[in-house]
Amino acid sequence: MMLWYLYPLAIAAGFACGYINTLAGSGSLITLPLLIFLGLPANVANGTNRIAILLQNGVASRSFHQQRVLDLRGGLTLSLPAVVGSLIGAQIAVNLDAVTMQRAIAGLMIFMVIVMAVRPQRWLQGRPDAMRHGPSWQQALVFFAIGIYGGFIQAGVGIFLLAGLVLDAGYDLVRANAVKVLITLCLTASALIVFLVNGEVQWGIGLIVGVGTMLGAWVAARMAVKRGAVFLHRLLIVVVVLSAAQLLGAFDALARLFS
Repeated sequence: MMLWYLYPLAIAAGFACGYINTLAGSGSLITLPLLIFLGLPANVANGTNRIAILLQNGVASRSFHQQRVLDLRGGLTLSLPAVVGSLIGAQIAVNLDAVTMQRAIAGLMIFMVIVMAVRPQRWLQGRPDAMRHGPSWQQALVFFAIGIYGGFIQAGVGIFLLAGLVLDAGYDLVRANAVKVLITLCLTASALIVFLVNGEVQWGIGLIVGVGTMLGAWVAARMAVKRGAVFLHRLLIVVVVLSAAQLLGAFDALARLFS
């Protein structure tokens, strides 16, 4: 049983996670440390976090669909390879070197910041004809690989999905954001099944954090459409830079410096 003041903390962290995930990605960098702080082993925290992410993306997908910016057909098509990948990623979640993986992810995020800064118009306008005839095998391979990563660890998958949806599938950033949450919903559901089968999910705290993520997703989905692609592009750059810094241990180093 948690102390009473940890409940609002869990909901607040969930709100921040849902808000950031819906507008950009890497919100799980907030909830995963919280779940570990609350006493869950890292593998159980990784599985339990999927409950909140599932609820968050369910709310966000419905909101984007109501606002008529969600390409449902394209999103479900690209979800198929991502779901297959997520099942594989979840199965191998305990077998990879987490530190090496974090550094590799940070390097990829820094590279994406450079791409976003050098060619901003590609993120804002998209290529409307890119998905006209359905996804290519190259696109299927890209989203299969992203699915493996998403199944392994949720944190940061939204940023990689946005990169794939904009740079490869041709969506503008607002529509990509809507499709992103639908794909994340699908791959999270499949990964959650694997964690459930292996007994690595705590429903109680997962649902509490999920209350916060749903609220954050509901607010963010409306803001994403209202503020447009330019706002999302700037926010995404900020989130990617901060996420990369976190994964590289910059904040821990600063804390030690001033302690």
